[in-house]
Amino acid sequence: MIANPNLISCNFLRFGPLLHDSKLYNPKTLFSPKTLFSLKLNNRINFPIHPYEKKRNAQICLSSEIKNPIVQERDSGENGVEGDEDGDNGGGDWTTSILLFLFWAGLMYYVFNLSPNQTPSRDMYFLKKLLNLIGDDGFKMNRVLVSLWYIMGLWPIAYSMLLIPSGRSSKSSIPVGPFATFSFFGGVYALLPYFILWRPPPPRVKEAELSSWPLNFLESKLTAGFLGAVGLGLIVYASLAQDEWKEFFQYFRESKLVHVTSLDFSLLSAFAPFWVYNDMTARKCYDKTAWLVPLSIIPLLGPALYLLLRPPLTTIPVSLESTLKSD
Repeated sequence: MIANPNLISCNFLRFGPLLHDSKLYNPKTLFSPKTLFSLKLNNRINFPIHPYEKKRNAQICLSSEIKNPIVQERDSGENGVEGDEDGDNGGGDWTTSILLFLFWAGLMYYVFNLSPNQTPSRDMYFLKKLLNLIGDDGFKMNRVLVSLWYIMGLWPIAYSMLLIPSGRSSKSSIPVGPFATFSFFGGVYALLPYFILWRPPPPRVKEAELSSWPLNFLESKLTAGFLGAVGLGLIVYASLAQDEWKEFFQYFRESKLVHVTSLDFSLLSAFAPFWVYNDMTARKCYDKTAWLVPLSIIPLLGPALYLLLRPPLTTIPVSLESTLKSD
């Protein structure tokens, strides 16, 4: 009898794999019908049945060869930011990607074909003024437009800090860096293709990455503080120009430059709360920073506050793969 431990091993585990399924914590499939059904089923039954378990008179006997799912989850999550590179968290769910692609395609069609374009020559003049290619010629630029223009230069920094490393994809070879760089020129129109191709969870962060570019810059509290301080100053500057808002709305109805830039700002503000939540879950700090999710709907300032208060990667277990290889 002792030679075959499987015949005498009987464990009464009341917590099954449904409680520790990493698919339930995948931000991209969190609200799918399949996940919601699993949660509903889990709440209705006292304990789920493991695939290898057999029910006999309300007793559930587990083979001693089956590992404890709680231990498995702990061991798989002690290195890296979040997730298992070899898992299939959301690997088969393309519904969100298809919907995002349709949204992006419709958005680009609107921008190029349907957005107002009554003043193309004035748009070119505004663009040159905003880029400081034209000196002081006596024309005073609208202060709301100037503030919006400079805020659009801060958004790519905020998104880079949210996407690297927690928004990287471990299930595809698509790097986030080029999309974050192009967002300085194309804004949300350049980021949406990456949102479509994004396949969580993120890959593990190696110890050597923490002190190298770009993580040393993106993880810096000085960067987050600069982002919030400059953003607050620009918003206050625009809010004080009360007599120029009517003129700005007139530009919005006539100018493709102002219209498309305003739409870009609105969409970046709308997508920011999701990526704040995704970064929280990847850093496993949601319990401590959940109150910042509602605040992240405040354009730029909400995400900047989270970036300032979030725990640094140095306080989170990282992969020591390079160190182990060197030994």
